[in-house]
Amino acid sequence: MRIAHGLAPLCLLLSAACTPTTEATPASDPQFLEVVPEPVLAAAAPWQDLTAVTLREDDGCYWYRHVGPVETTFLPLLTREGRPICTRAPEAVAAL
Repeated sequence: MRIAHGLAPLCLLLSAACTPTTEATPASDPQFLEVVPEPVLAAAAPWQDLTAVTLREDDGCYWYRHVGPVETTFLPLLTREGRPICTRAPEAVAAL
């Protein structure tokens, strides 16, 4: 009986570790676009996550959330040729 009483707190601790954490999904997060424009979808390289895309006002380019093995970061959305997908030309951004 003593062993059962000693294992009860351990079982509770271990079961709490298995509880999934809740994160905001891209659809519910206001920083991400609800609908990515069709031309952007067509131009984007296939290895990028298009479920969490944002359009930055400071550079006019699309960025996507990359979830890596160590950290989550934002990377520029690129075409198959490696060019960033932007709403305005880089010269216009440099003039700002």
